[in-house]
Amino acid sequence: MLQTARNMLDSVRVRLTVWYSAVLAVVLVLVSATTYLIVRKTSMQRTDADLEVLSDSFLVTFQDELSDTPSTQAAAVLSAARQAMVEHRSSSDALVILGPGGEIVATSSETVSSGETSYSSLARALASSEFHRFAKTGQSKEVNLETIRGGHSRVRAYSRQFTANGQNYLLIILHSLHGQNEVLETIQVTFTWMILVGLLLAGTGGYFLARKSLAPVVAMGEHARRIGANNLHDRLPVLNANDELGQLATTFNDLLDRLDQSFERQRRFVADASHELRTPLAILRGESEVAMSQQGRTAEDYLESLGILHEETSRLIKIVEDLFTLTRADSGQYLLSPEEVYLEEIVAECAHSARTLAREKNIELSVDASSECLVQGDQALLRRMILNLLDNAIKYTAKGGRVEIACRTATAGFEIHVTDTGPGIAVELQGRIFERFFRADPARSRSAREGGAGLGLSIALWIAQAHNGRVELLRSDATGSHFAVFLPAPVVAAARAD
Repeated sequence: MLQTARNMLDSVRVRLTVWYSAVLAVVLVLVSATTYLIVRKTSMQRTDADLEVLSDSFLVTFQDELSDTPSTQAAAVLSAARQAMVEHRSSSDALVILGPGGEIVATSSETVSSGETSYSSLARALASSEFHRFAKTGQSKEVNLETIRGGHSRVRAYSRQFTANGQNYLLIILHSLHGQNEVLETIQVTFTWMILVGLLLAGTGGYFLARKSLAPVVAMGEHARRIGANNLHDRLPVLNANDELGQLATTFNDLLDRLDQSFERQRRFVADASHELRTPLAILRGESEVAMSQQGRTAEDYLESLGILHEETSRLIKIVEDLFTLTRADSGQYLLSPEEVYLEEIVAECAHSARTLAREKNIELSVDASSECLVQGDQALLRRMILNLLDNAIKYTAKGGRVEIACRTATAGFEIHVTDTGPGIAVELQGRIFERFFRADPARSRSAREGGAGLGLSIALWIAQAHNGRVELLRSDATGSHFAVFLPAPVVAAARAD
């Protein structure tokens, strides 16, 4: 039973209904209790005021009757009291006059039928010990008001001292609260039923309202469960983009967009990596099979095959190293080693290392690194970034062309510019040149051995961003391409590459 209740409370609809009903119950109980107390207090105040008016009227009548009675003192008081009680008789009130010694002089018992419900409670109150206590207390107070019990009913008792023929008397009026109690009990029953019916209606209505309000959430949950890796293009329906549920669906759809793009990049990355690795592996396999299948090959033939194997192995190792670098960068596991370095010296060293590649293609490589550029960065990564840009420029520049690299200071930091006289990149492809494994084809592609894997610019961009900088393609047309690296000064390299 307890487990079933816990399972029910797991539902948001049930919890909302329970909380709403609980708050409503507290409000209804407080309003009902406050109303009941106000009605009871007001009714009691009105009763006290009526008793005071009754006592005033009775004493006025009593004094008039006493003045018209020529009897002796005791007989006159008794006669006047009875006449006044007759004129003020009521089934809900009992009047008693006590003499100077506390004895009962007169009561209104003869004027009211003893079978009436209100009077029966008054009669029991007259015979109770609480009445005698009240009478004794009243003799010491000019006016006294209390509630005493008359059997199972409550009676409001009022006492007032007065003087007649030179003697002190005590007037006691007992007012039955039977009618008032019936009214209060009716109010209690009415409020109880109102609370129960109100809670039932509110709970039922609140549950269906919560169910209707949360129905889109349930639908979104069911729709989201059907979305997997094979159908990431599906999106949640947005009924109203301005309400909270619409904003939730929009946010979830944005998340699905990012996941879809991430999965697409991952699939493309795996496919491109497989394609790039397959080519050198196929060459390795082919050369090794040729070398093993031919029996009469000379030493020169074997050396040629070994040279091809060595070249493809080196290319394969570079691709794997680039992939490993990007994988570590994506996971945030590539630690930078920042230090103070002179950027112009790194540019000059990289240009010196690239001259061999430029000389093989009869490409003129010019360097302008005269400005002093002291930066805080990872020397190995900055060197790799510059070499990637130079290698890219030389690789896609025709024989006899020209490549220039310059390092200079700027207003916001330092700039490295690499220009070439290659065929340029088509306008529609320029926005994708920093994507992994992307090679502008056919304008900037070569044979499998000469062309790279399309990772150099991606790595260069990551290195620049790790140093709070950026790499941009400023120009690319038929006259060549112009790449620029912007590094802020001073550069505070991130402790861990993002």
